[in-house]
Amino acid sequence: MKKKYILSLLIGCVLTGSFSTCTNLDEDVYDTIPASEFGKTPAQINSIIAPIYKTLKEIWPGDFFCLMAETSDIGISPTRRGGDWWDGGAHMEMKLHTWTARSTLVTNSWNACTNGISTCNQIYNIIEKSEMEAELKTRTLCEIRGIRAFWYYMLIDNFGNAPLAIDFNNTELPTVTPRQELYKFVVDELNAIKDILREDVTSSSYGKFTKGAAYTLLAKMYLNAEVWAGSPNWEGVIEACDVVMNLPYIIEPDWKASFIVNNQNSKEIILPVCFGKSDGGNHMHKRSLHYLDPIALGMTVGTWNGISAQPNYVKKFDDADKRKTGSFLIGPMIDPATGEVLITGHNRPLIHTIDLTMIEGSIKEGEWGEVNQEDGARVNKWEFEVGLANSDQENDFAIFRLADVYLMKAEALLRLGRDNEEATRLINIIRERGFGNTDHNYTSTTLENIYLERCLELAWENMNRQDMIRFGKFLEPGYLKPNRTPDYRLLFPIPQTAFDTNNKLVQNPGYPQF
Repeated sequence: MKKKYILSLLIGCVLTGSFSTCTNLDEDVYDTIPASEFGKTPAQINSIIAPIYKTLKEIWPGDFFCLMAETSDIGISPTRRGGDWWDGGAHMEMKLHTWTARSTLVTNSWNACTNGISTCNQIYNIIEKSEMEAELKTRTLCEIRGIRAFWYYMLIDNFGNAPLAIDFNNTELPTVTPRQELYKFVVDELNAIKDILREDVTSSSYGKFTKGAAYTLLAKMYLNAEVWAGSPNWEGVIEACDVVMNLPYIIEPDWKASFIVNNQNSKEIILPVCFGKSDGGNHMHKRSLHYLDPIALGMTVGTWNGISAQPNYVKKFDDADKRKTGSFLIGPMIDPATGEVLITGHNRPLIHTIDLTMIEGSIKEGEWGEVNQEDGARVNKWEFEVGLANSDQENDFAIFRLADVYLMKAEALLRLGRDNEEATRLINIIRERGFGNTDHNYTSTTLENIYLERCLELAWENMNRQDMIRFGKFLEPGYLKPNRTPDYRLLFPIPQTAFDTNNKLVQNPGYPQF
């Protein structure tokens, strides 16, 4: 009998060196594989579906991260003395909430979502047509559907209305699907796959879309149901969180365990973006650190002196909370060779201040001006690897982790006006770990306590904008933004470039129509 081969399919669509993800997802490049043997080994399956996981690298720490951080109350990429990071006002318009359909960060974030969905559709189509063993095929298809649902979650959160396109073979240009319909699609998808996915919390499941990831994403959907779908579902949050909390995840005793260089062993991480030095690593150190910071930190790497923390966010932290210095690099940067503070190119001591001071005469718009190179608390949450040389880092980024699940359940209980004792217990578990003692525990808790704890625990983890919207804080005046933001800017616009390739799209309300 003549064998069918999938050489061109695998080499052309999937098995290339650039499609590597987690270190535990062993990938071999195959010459030819008979269809009857397709997807028989874990290595083959990992290689086939690796592209869907690679798409997750687009959410952090690149443009999508900047979009969510700079438009919320945590991040700012200030214009530095001499004009660094002015970028035509791209970062200023994020902070001032004056973005447009042509803004680069908006465009690139939309593209990350749509490209991620397209990749999932393509790989789904490959697996669906394969002769893989039936049970394994079903579970693998569910894994792909889970990542695709995640990308739709990101669209729902940030853009609201978007095309619903899940058939790779359908070449007709899609129209815009309303946010509520997309919400229903994601919830239905997650409910369909959540109990089929693997539920182990092991090195083999690390980096995969698992039962824990599905239920956590479902909890996120329900947590924001009132905003996204028009009616709350706090009971659904509690039920989904309870399932995750009964899986073998743990609140790591050491808060930093989920952020160290080799954090793949953390049993708190539910869904990671997996990074490696040789395959598109974590470049947060480059994005945030001053040009000379690597000297003090024991690294040899070029950095960009970009994103810093907004002062008001850092000031939310109690000095006794180890998450303050664990999240932000503040203070003098010392040259280990001399024991003296490093000196910047402008002959100023390299001391990272919490406050940003606008240089007199540099104001560009409103209160926005240039600041000195050293101003601003830098991202310090992910451990810097001493000895790192001319490389990205390999610390993984936790899209979801168990601490967030505890706080989601506590919030849902309070929203329902139910069981304050249990909500207080959950928040105190997170708070006690942060402070290292029980001295700062609550005797009872409120929604404002929950909101604050989410700020303290989840700094830099892409949650701030979503939380601010849910708690009614996003539109209010804020740092360098003296006026209230118009309601329509709770959503970003559909980019002009998207309309240029699909004239069936309709712009989100409030923005100029295409």
